Amino acid sequence: MSMYVEFAWSGKTPIRWAMRLLLAVTPALLVPAFGQSASAIPTVVVKQQVTELAIELDGVIQAVKQSTVAAQAAGRIVAMPLRVGDKVRAGQLLATIDDREAAAGLQRSQAQINQAEAELQNAKTNLERTRDLQEKGFVSKSALDTAQTQLKGATAMRDQAAAVALQSGISQGYTRVSAPYDGWILQTHSEAGDLALPGKPLVTVYAPLPLRVSVQVPASRARAVKEAAQTQVRWDALQAGSQGVSPVARHSVPSADPVSQTVEWRFDLSNADSANFLPGQQVRVRFLQGPQLSGAKLIVPAGAIVRRGELTGVYVQLNGAFSLRAVRLGANYGADAVEVLAGIQAGDQIATDPIRAGFSKATAAPATAKGN
Repeated sequence: MSMYVEFAWSGKTPIRWAMRLLLAVTPALLVPAFGQSASAIPTVVVKQQVTELAIELDGVIQAVKQSTVAAQAAGRIVAMPLRVGDKVRAGQLLATIDDREAAAGLQRSQAQINQAEAELQNAKTNLERTRDLQEKGFVSKSALDTAQTQLKGATAMRDQAAAVALQSGISQGYTRVSAPYDGWILQTHSEAGDLALPGKPLVTVYAPLPLRVSVQVPASRARAVKEAAQTQVRWDALQAGSQGVSPVARHSVPSADPVSQTVEWRFDLSNADSANFLPGQQVRVRFLQGPQLSGAKLIVPAGAIVRRGELTGVYVQLNGAFSLRAVRLGANYGADAVEVLAGIQAGDQIATDPIRAGFSKATAAPATAKGN
């Protein structure tokens, strides 16, 4: 059907009359088209479907080996050659601290060793001389005892000086901060020119393998997580319907957060699965319950759900027309499976195309069953 409208235009014809005429003609042209597109909207009959119970919680990827390397010596930071994201090897230099004071202490300790060695040599010579004289009867036995005591004292002084020198050498080694293991630099906390103090963080290093997932489990879900028959880790790159990856080990921290009342659970990933994640990445962890906990639920296609602001609903077919009914959703089982907790019941016929079902002249096509 077509319509042709013509009217005379003159300078005296108000523009508002032309707009009124256009608005009057447009609905007559569009109603037949909407009527055709809204007809025969596909629907499904909602039935109860046996599904395996599952809960999903947010988790965060963590590195199993992550260390904040701190300074063990005081001094000005001379150089920090590496930056965030650089790969490091075990023992590689991370930072250099001014070691002039430590070098002076090491030199002083070496001088004390030399002095102690000289005194020890003198005590040995004196003991030998006293022993010869005592055998010939020129000195008493007490003189020999005194010489032996002096030798022991000189030996102790030599050992003490050696220990001080060793300690000075270790202190000087603290001025060269090295990587504890192979990994990557996650963060730098200081720069060249800063003052380093014992305990001050310099860099954070982590090993890319292995990784784990940390999940804060609420007290209400603690039993379900503990008794889960299967655990799956999902991330955004997974397509709908994918099963995710399974951790190789799991354990809980034996304490609860006093504020949030949650318990931390840690799930270790294999090296092959860890290659798909990065520390700090947020993931979804799904806990599947055992077959004995399975139950029948109302499952509808995800495409049938209507979301308008805070309202979540579906279009239910009643007496040949569709009406929007609010529903409360439960677990998400993929692109074609969403649990409905309240709002509809088994046997209801819902539209799978909620956009077209919203038109006033929408009619329903023969329904197909949904569920078992």
